Amino acid sequence: MVERADGGVTRAARWRGPGGEGRRGWVVAGLAVLVAGVLAFHRAVPNSPGRVGSLLESFLPWAGVVVALLLVAALVRRSGAALVALLLPVAVWVQGFGGLLLPEAEADSGGRELVVVQHNVSDENPDPTGTARALAATGADLIALEELVMPGLPAYENVLGADYPYHAVHGTVGLWSKYPLGEAQLVDIKPRGITEGWSRGLRAVVRTPYGEVAAYVAHLPSVRVGPGGLASSRRDESARLLGDLIRAEEVETVILLGDLNGTVDDRGLAPLTSQLNVPERGFAFSFPTALPVARIDQVMARSATVGHIRTLPATGSDHLPVTARVALD
Repeated sequence: MVERADGGVTRAARWRGPGGEGRRGWVVAGLAVLVAGVLAFHRAVPNSPGRVGSLLESFLPWAGVVVALLLVAALVRRSGAALVALLLPVAVWVQGFGGLLLPEAEADSGGRELVVVQHNVSDENPDPTGTARALAATGADLIALEELVMPGLPAYENVLGADYPYHAVHGTVGLWSKYPLGEAQLVDIKPRGITEGWSRGLRAVVRTPYGEVAAYVAHLPSVRVGPGGLASSRRDESARLLGDLIRAEEVETVILLGDLNGTVDDRGLAPLTSQLNVPERGFAFSFPTALPVARIDQVMARSATVGHIRTLPATGSDHLPVTARVALD
């Protein structure tokens, strides 16, 4: 307490740091720099123990929420240092994710494009017929589905068959096409640790009006978050196997559609993202349906550009369908 000239007392002034900034203002500034560093150098975060690097990268875009909360704190503290420091994570976030917020760009493909839909329909879907009708209504050129199991499979074949005369199903994944399919075959992406029957990958050559396209449909193993961190070793191994197949693919243009159980920022999918183009616009968070927080349903391509990707209305699945335009080179 300090004594006033009139004999009264008043509270002591709050401690101020250098330049008159409050202590908490400098804490906010430090946190802003830390967030910027994590955003810019997330690949430097070690992946062990618990694959913490992959876990961080799975939710990397949500760092923007942390930045927004720090901005509120800086405004409450009226801290100039914190506001200036916040420019750093804002710039890094915009550089990494700002382009995804831009509206869909006009296609410059001379009409050489395919509209594709990717959907994990769920093996517990209570309404496969309704789901199939919703997907057919998109008018997409290609529709890739995962978790195709009995008794739902006939519903997809019957409903989609009217508009998609060409299709291939191997194991629990399938591809429906408006254009003829050739060389449809199972591809082996099963991790060594899985001993039971497991067929979750296919390849087919789509004979489009613009030339042949090698289409891959894949459903990589699930990941789990537990006390030990992120359990993704099987997913990562399956991604490496799929990456090797695509690298050896002789057809120049490739489109990969699938539930990859990972985001494009997750280093576990690097065998794929290192050689395939990913969407240029749109976040399209697809999982879980009740509160989508990540896009694990992916559209990637080689010798083609994946433009805007977006989600479609919910079906009976725990995933949202995603659709994208793929402009062929």
